[in-house]
Amino acid sequence: MSAPVGQNGGSAAPAGQTGGVSAPVGQNGGSAVGAGYGGSFEAAAGPGFGQASGGSGGFGTGPGPAAPHGQAPATAPGWAGAGTLPPPPPAPPGGPGGSGGQGEARPLQALAVGLLNLSCLGLGYVLLRHWIGAAVCWAATAALLLLALPADANGVPAGVLVGYGAVLLAAAADGARRGLRARLPLGATARRLALPLAVVLLAAPAGATVAYGAAREEAREEAFQQSLLARIDTADALVKAREGADFAFSERDYRTALDTYERVALDHPDSRAAKLVPERMDAYFASVSTPYAQKKYCEAVDPLTHLRSLPDSVDKGVLGNRADGLDDSLARSLYECGAAEFGRGAIQSSYGSFTELASLFPTSEHIGKVERLVGDGLRKAAAPLGEGSASDPCATTEQVRKQRDDVAGLKGYALAGPVADAGRAVQKGAFSCGAKQFRDGLYSEAVTSMDRYAKDYPDSPQAAHARTISIAAQIADHEPAAGKKLPPATAPGGSRMPMVVSNDGKESVELLYTGPVTGKITLEACGTCENYGTLRDAIDPDAKPCGGPSSKYPKATLRLPAGTYHFLQRRAGGGFAVAGETKTSKASVEPGYTYTNCLYVTTVR
Repeated sequence: MSAPVGQNGGSAAPAGQTGGVSAPVGQNGGSAVGAGYGGSFEAAAGPGFGQASGGSGGFGTGPGPAAPHGQAPATAPGWAGAGTLPPPPPAPPGGPGGSGGQGEARPLQALAVGLLNLSCLGLGYVLLRHWIGAAVCWAATAALLLLALPADANGVPAGVLVGYGAVLLAAAADGARRGLRARLPLGATARRLALPLAVVLLAAPAGATVAYGAAREEAREEAFQQSLLARIDTADALVKAREGADFAFSERDYRTALDTYERVALDHPDSRAAKLVPERMDAYFASVSTPYAQKKYCEAVDPLTHLRSLPDSVDKGVLGNRADGLDDSLARSLYECGAAEFGRGAIQSSYGSFTELASLFPTSEHIGKVERLVGDGLRKAAAPLGEGSASDPCATTEQVRKQRDDVAGLKGYALAGPVADAGRAVQKGAFSCGAKQFRDGLYSEAVTSMDRYAKDYPDSPQAAHARTISIAAQIADHEPAAGKKLPPATAPGGSRMPMVVSNDGKESVELLYTGPVTGKITLEACGTCENYGTLRDAIDPDAKPCGGPSSKYPKATLRLPAGTYHFLQRRAGGGFAVAGETKTSKASVEPGYTYTNCLYVTTVR
């Protein structure tokens, strides 16, 4: 009969060949050696919980005598009672990784280990004492953290997430496999808490995922905010670069910056960049209006006009009331610019500014300033003509005439008085111009000037004198001696001598004369007359000019005061005659005589 095996895996050796009884082996691997049939039982000391000595064995702590031959062994201390065998001891813990033997399957334990491995920290492997697996989990998690932190707008690459997820799933599956039958060094309470703890620990990666997602969204939002701020910075740079530059070349960049401010404010009103827009709009207005602040009024007109037009194109919430005070600034700029150009003699340019001023701001205080400035300027320019002191009346007259016409064209200003005064000065200047041209021997120009004067001012007292000067100039243009002195404005008194002028020609004839009096007559054509010359001499050799009866010829009578006269005969075209042919002559008229003058045409072949 065999004795029970000792606790913790001890084994019994047989006592003898037959009929021997084996003594119980001591705890923790002690062994007993039996004697012969009737011999005594001797227990060897083992490394168990108690110490065996003197032939007694078992779990007791004290020494005891050996059992007599043929009797059962005495009950050792710590057993359940006399004559009974001790209960089998609990199974020893498994070795590292739970591999020390295969126990029964524990699904909940496997689930707990797998879930602990899903916590990203390899805690299932730690529980199993499987350090290589734990190290792999730690390395994978550390690599993920290095790639993911700090969180940015782009997040972690999808491939990295897929790879890490595969590692976690593999670790969970492997941990569950290893933990299914593993003998864990845990007490009953710890075993009961393992699975709930594993579930709770899943909140760590889940929470980390949520936190990382929030951080990534925050990073994305920050990146978006930074992009809006960068747009604002770009617009600021445009505004700064164009400050004080010619607006014609800067307007495009200014409008680009303004559009950026408006779009950011309207499309992203809650952004940090949008909160900067009011300040930037103030800076925009200050930059665009820099020429006005520097009192460069001509350069300020276009920028201020641009700013004043913004309420028509920019959202009111973005623009605010910044454009409300620009009317006075623009009105002043138009006036100051026009006044400066007027002072430099750029009359046309100045009138452009004044015209725009009256059009935009008809009730501005600057309207009266323009009236005084322009009116006084026109009177000042015309004064030399009215006083007869202009050194070059022709040039001055043309200048004042043009200035007068321009001033008359200014709408919205009360300038009728200065215009009328300038008109009278121009009239005097026009006559003075023609008279000077005559004196200077510019007879053709004098004819043009005096003819224009007579046409422009037919009711002028000097209109008749202008016509006589024109006649004298036409004669002097062919006979300079006729231009030695200007024809008198009034005819002399005293007796006059008749001069009968006849036309012995086929065409009508103009006869111009100048001397003590100046004038012009026209003689009708003689219908029965022929031109004189070689052909007529062959037909009628005895024919003499004006040799026929007096009644045959058209005639006119001049009554001339005594003096020397210059004549210009000018006939119209027709027949063999050539239009514009002329002939000059000179005659003296003395008191008491009657004179005749017969005009005829000689054709030379």
